Amino acid sequence: MSSTIGLGVPVPKMLPVTGAWTLPFTAYLLFLSNRVVYQRIKNKQFMGDKLKSDNTKGTDNTNMDPLFLENRCHQNFLENVPLAFTLAAIAELNGADRTILNYALAALFALRIGHVELGIRGKDAMGPGRLLGLLGSQAFLGGMAAYGTYLVKGYWGY
Repeated sequence: MSSTIGLGVPVPKMLPVTGAWTLPFTAYLLFLSNRVVYQRIKNKQFMGDKLKSDNTKGTDNTNMDPLFLENRCHQNFLENVPLAFTLAAIAELNGADRTILNYALAALFALRIGHVELGIRGKDAMGPGRLLGLLGSQAFLGGMAAYGTYLVKGYWGY
């Protein structure tokens, strides 16, 4: 599948797998962003990452600062996904197997959702999804970087 530029020169779609995964990842990012906005409006706290009240001390989710909790969910997503997409795009541009990329990005999506919904938002902000999401995301980053390097091994003479 290709599109045309200028006088009809066909240009192939260069990142179809990475491009296909932008919608679910962006939709979830918007969902996380709206949770932060909701807490800001609900608590009339428009700056900062914590509420001003002192009744939100402790690690129990019933006492935890809801703005801080939602901020951390949002920030954790943003700490991992942009680099993951960059590594996936680099691998795809260098000829990565599209099936492998699809499965890898699907796994990352599930891991990031699990990290938030079954981890940070779990009991005491330490649900089982938190560790699984952390380790899985790190495995994705390391694995995708290694895969991208493997794909260009000829550049280094191997």
